[in-house]
This record gives sequence, C-alpha cells and structure tokens, in this order.
Amino acid sequence: MRRLGVLVAIVALLLGGCTATPSEPPAPSFTPVDPAAIVAARKQAGIADCPKSSATAPTRSDGLPDLTLDCLGGDSTVRLAGLRGKPMLINVWAQWCPPCREESPYLRQFQKASKGKVFMLGIDYNDPRPELAVEFAGLVGWKYPQLADPERQLSTKMSVPGLPTTLFVDADGKVVHTVAGKLQSYDELVQLTRDKLGISL
Repeated sequence: MRRLGVLVAIVALLLGGCTATPSEPPAPSFTPVDPAAIVAARKQAGIADCPKSSATAPTRSDGLPDLTLDCLGGDSTVRLAGLRGKPMLINVWAQWCPPCREESPYLRQFQKASKGKVFMLGIDYNDPRPELAVEFAGLVGWKYPQLADPERQLSTKMSVPGLPTTLFVDADGKVVHTVAGKLQSYDELVQLTRDKLGISL
C-alpha cells in the first residue's frame, strides 16, 4: 500500500511538469553574456539599430503603451508611445517559442517586399537568453530592429495574449489590429497590411 502511495506521488510530479504554460521559458541555468558582445553580434548579423523615439509625444489610450525598453544588447532605449510618423508592424517573440520560429520566414519575406513602406520592429519578450535571440534573428535573416523585454514589462501595460503576437500600428500611433498567435502565411501578412494599414505591397 505504501508503494502504491509513492507511485501515485511520482506520477503526480511527472504530470505536473507537463502543465507549464507555453509562454514561459525554462528556468535559465547559464552564465550571463556581456551586453557588449550581444551588441557586437547584433551588428555583425546586420540587424538595424533601434529607432529614435519622441520623449514628448502624448500617450494614446488606443496606442502603444508609455513604456521604454532597451534595444537588444542595451546600447539604446526606445519609448514605445513615442514611435510616430510611419505605419508599423511590431512582432513580439522569443527564441524559445516554436510558433515564433515557424512564422519567421514570413516576416523576413515581408521586410524585403515592403521596401520600407512599413516600419518593422521586434520585441524579444520573456527571454533569458538574448545572445540566442540575436543568433536566431541573424540565422533567419531578420534585419529590422529588435527590442528586449526580458521581464515582461509590456504585459503590465497592455495585453500580451501569448507568443507570438503581432501588432499593426498606424502612423499616428494607434494600434489598429492584433494577431494573437502564429501568422499562418506571408499572404496573410500582406492582406492584413492592406486591410488594416491601407498599404499594398
């Protein structure tokens, strides 16, 4: 009887390990990487520097939150609410997230096809391994700027339903559409850009 109780306890522990939410990475067990090395790797991968943002642009209730995040590597900061002047596509992702990896080719193809008509920005979210994020972005050919939100600050200011999440933002800073979950195709991305931002590629 005692053996049965022990067996039940072991099974319960094993099953408990399968209930982690998909938006949570495993606990880190590594030596932190020097931020300067991350910046150097980012530049070597051809990932653009982060944009300048207005410190005085008013916050919109229907826009991006008044939140300042580091560029991936920490060499500059960006105030999300201060991004104005051009339609934007913002992709919230992490290198440990399988659906983020699956949709990555669509984002690369979109950046090439848009030819600057849409400003693209990534946010590496809830990710304890920024060096792997830079490595992944470089391998899949993302050249657009990347911010870092390892402590999930974004979730305290707006809803982040899970990873990936893609935001469509107009030139005035209004979030006009949100895709919660993986983009299904490049064509879907093109169609949403046309429908939500009024831009044809």
